[in-house]
Amino acid sequence: MNVRTDDFRKSRRLEQLLKLMSQDSQPDRKPEPMASFVVFQTTFLLALLSLRTYQSEGLTEHFSLTPESLNVSMNSTLQHLHLQWTVQNLPLHQELKMVFQIEISRIRISNVIWVGNYSSTVKWNQVLHWSWESELPLECATHFVRIKSMVDDAKFPELSFWSKWSSWEEVRAKEPPGPKSLLIFPRGKLVEEGSNVTICYVAGSNLTNVLCYLKEELIHGEQLDSNVLAFKLNNVSFINKSGTTVSCHEKNNIVSGVVLFVSKVLEEPKDFSCETQDFKTLSCTWNPGVDTVLDWSQQPSQSYTLFESFSGEKKRCKHNNLCNWKITQDSQEMYNFTLVAENYLRKRSVNIVFNLTHRVHPKAPYQVNLENVGATKVRMTWKVPSPGDYHTFWCQVELQDEGKVIQRHNVSVKVNGEYLFSELEPNKKYEAQVRCADGSHFWRWSEWTSQTLVTTEAAPSKAPALWRNVRSENGSRTVTLFWKPLSKFHANGKILFYNVVVENLDKPSKLEVYPIRAPASSKELSLDQSSYQIHLTANNSVGTSPAAVIVISEDSGKEDIKEERIKGTENGFLMSWKPPSEDIIGYVVDWCAHTQDQLCDLQWKNVGPNTTNTVISSDAFRSGVRYNFRIYGISTERTAYLVEKRTGYSQELAPSKNPQVVMSNLTSSSFMLSWTSYPTEFQSGFIQGYHVYLKSKERQCQPGFEKAVLPDDSVCCKYDIKDPEQKTFIVDNLQPESFYEFFVASYTSGGEGPSGIFTKVTTPDEHSHTLIRIILPVALCLLLLFLVCYWKSQWMKEKCYPDIPDPYKSSILSLIKSKENPHLIIMNVKDCIPDALEIINKPEVTKTHVSTGKPLSTESELAKHAYLYLLPTEKEQLGPGPCICFENFTYNQSTSDSGSCGHVPVTPKDPPCQLGLLTQPENLLNVLEKKYTKSPGEIPAGEAGLNYVSQLASPLCGDKDSLPTHPTMPAHCSEYKTQMAVPPCLASPSPTEDGSLSSMILLGQGEHYR
Repeated sequence: MNVRTDDFRKSRRLEQLLKLMSQDSQPDRKPEPMASFVVFQTTFLLALLSLRTYQSEGLTEHFSLTPESLNVSMNSTLQHLHLQWTVQNLPLHQELKMVFQIEISRIRISNVIWVGNYSSTVKWNQVLHWSWESELPLECATHFVRIKSMVDDAKFPELSFWSKWSSWEEVRAKEPPGPKSLLIFPRGKLVEEGSNVTICYVAGSNLTNVLCYLKEELIHGEQLDSNVLAFKLNNVSFINKSGTTVSCHEKNNIVSGVVLFVSKVLEEPKDFSCETQDFKTLSCTWNPGVDTVLDWSQQPSQSYTLFESFSGEKKRCKHNNLCNWKITQDSQEMYNFTLVAENYLRKRSVNIVFNLTHRVHPKAPYQVNLENVGATKVRMTWKVPSPGDYHTFWCQVELQDEGKVIQRHNVSVKVNGEYLFSELEPNKKYEAQVRCADGSHFWRWSEWTSQTLVTTEAAPSKAPALWRNVRSENGSRTVTLFWKPLSKFHANGKILFYNVVVENLDKPSKLEVYPIRAPASSKELSLDQSSYQIHLTANNSVGTSPAAVIVISEDSGKEDIKEERIKGTENGFLMSWKPPSEDIIGYVVDWCAHTQDQLCDLQWKNVGPNTTNTVISSDAFRSGVRYNFRIYGISTERTAYLVEKRTGYSQELAPSKNPQVVMSNLTSSSFMLSWTSYPTEFQSGFIQGYHVYLKSKERQCQPGFEKAVLPDDSVCCKYDIKDPEQKTFIVDNLQPESFYEFFVASYTSGGEGPSGIFTKVTTPDEHSHTLIRIILPVALCLLLLFLVCYWKSQWMKEKCYPDIPDPYKSSILSLIKSKENPHLIIMNVKDCIPDALEIINKPEVTKTHVSTGKPLSTESELAKHAYLYLLPTEKEQLGPGPCICFENFTYNQSTSDSGSCGHVPVTPKDPPCQLGLLTQPENLLNVLEKKYTKSPGEIPAGEAGLNYVSQLASPLCGDKDSLPTHPTMPAHCSEYKTQMAVPPCLASPSPTEDGSLSSMILLGQGEHYR
């Protein structure tokens, strides 16, 4: 009963709904023309209502609005599924709000991957459209789609129930690939940076072990089907405009790939503004941000469109940062612009609203001129582009010096403007510029318009900074003047030359002027011991500067003040001194690098009279260089006298070289090291001491040494000498016959000197010195004894065995001139007269004196030698001349055999020189030639030997006329005449008629008689 009641109620509601629908569908029509239709429709519905109530459910189903004609298409580029369908049984000309539920399955119908609702107002006989974007490329799998609907209209709540599902629609992009095919999707995908992308490959049934790579990085995916694998790439990044390669490789070298294009994210335009310069054109500008263009025509640069809402006009911009909008001649002052940026993936927009009169940006001023340019003043004039005389501009003028603004002024103008710049520097280059803005509503300054100007020169306004250096040598002084060039501010032009005026204060009338061409900055003067006043002026093309004055007194150059050390800092050298008792007008601190050369780059600084400290800083200070400072006081007479001296380093460094060490006094237990030639003043820091390193095999340190580790990790002993003036050191307590190595390094506060090579030394045996003290005197004594014996033997030889003179080395040969053959060394008999012959007889032979012819009566007389004197004839005059007898035992066989070492000549009562001649020289020569030309072996035994007797080379030899009439006994002579050999048988020759002896012939070279 209740069921039928509900059905009846539903039927009644449906009847009322249909009546209402009929009335709503024809609201404007008259009832008469449609009366038959309405009557027919009502009758039909009433007939239906008269049916049994149990058929009400079927009636409801008869009016359900199931979607029909469902059609699904695919867009592979956008990866979209497009659905279209219709809804039947809708009343004519009636609109209903409906909801459609859509289901999408992948690969299989049961695999539902997406369910969603779509709402729309539906008309009778309307075709509906809807799109769905797939994350997975549609080519990778088959998709299925179905749909159902429901009325969602408050006017008809009775129809709010779901219809039946439509039938499944299958969507297949492509047929399955072949057994050996490998396909990758999507192709040419375009996404924004930071997006998520799904890529898949579809492989043939015979392909296995497929590996995929993003660029060169291996990626892993999800298996969707037996031959489908999907890869999800999250938050992809922009790599380059050409895209990123995704490739897959199969073991049988089957390769496939696609290019993924990632675009930069389109940015919203920044700094969007519009302005006008002439009230004819609006210029709109903005900052576009990054360019989203891609290669291969995948995406061009973003486009910009300008839309003005008040006029409804739109303009596509040609540039990505600028767009010009033409101003119409109407009275529009307000503008509302929207700028839209767009690329293939998204849109961005910005909006501005403004009043045209508040956006005036004037053009740059023109006709800018500089007039009446002087040394300190200049006038600038300009013009401003203006829409009319009623417009007022606010202009700003600036004066710049080397890019720095030194003057800035504001001027209100209409069209023409001017301004006078003052307080300028002479001979100075300036930059003058002007810009303008709207004076009623300031929006933006115009561009600058500038002009360059140079003021004229003026006389220098300041005296040059002057200083001197005095050197006294040998009663004279060399004064070197130094000055600093004037700054541009004080030079007031180009300095052409300097004038140095030297005035002798002891002779005021004497002046010397030295013109010096610029840019010289020093002058050397030679002065005596007088006092001098020196003036220095700088000159340019306009005039002369004030004079700098300095006085050189008689005692200048005497600087006997103790030098103190000073330590530099990062900021320089901090100087402080005690003020002198004298009145001063200031101080001068000068400094110079401490070098071995006398010349240096002298610098100085002037300090006021009330200051007793200052900081000396300079970019020229270098680490490891010693600088000498002198502090002078300037008296009221402008005389400089030395107050204090300093020396120091801006930063001390380790010594660049170590001492050259000399080892001496080596003993078995010690040795001495010295390095006296090591210069300490020209090092890279103050030498604080020395380190003596000692190595030994025992590795035990001597007293005073401590162990140290060298840079090469070797261990040795170190001794620290803290006195830099100590340059000798004795290494003691050593072991005899031991091996040691030593090395000496200097050090400063900046560190120790460089590592060097160790010197090797071996100590001797401890008894070796004792042996040396004994052996050395003995050796000296033996040497002295040997020298004495050698001298004694030489003396004995000289006395008993003198050297045999060589006849061929006699000086007499040089006096002989051969008339026939000058090359022969044989003397002519006529050239020399023999003096005497000594005949030596054997003991058994009777020795006869030549001059008497009587036999000797005693035995002793027979043993003595007999002399045979050969004198010239009586006719020849004999002059006095010394003579000498020389006996050569080498040629006296009998004498040498008897062992005699000398002879005692027989001294007659009368001198031999007074005896008469026994024979003539010619007879003696004949005898010699005939009877005694035998060889030494043919001389009979027992014959007397023959010794040489010679007379001093005097006029006797070679000059017969010069012989004396009464010759005396031969005296000792300094040299000998040539000797000759005479046999003993000639001791008693028969005299010739005239009773004279002829000259005897000399033997040739190598001939002699025994």
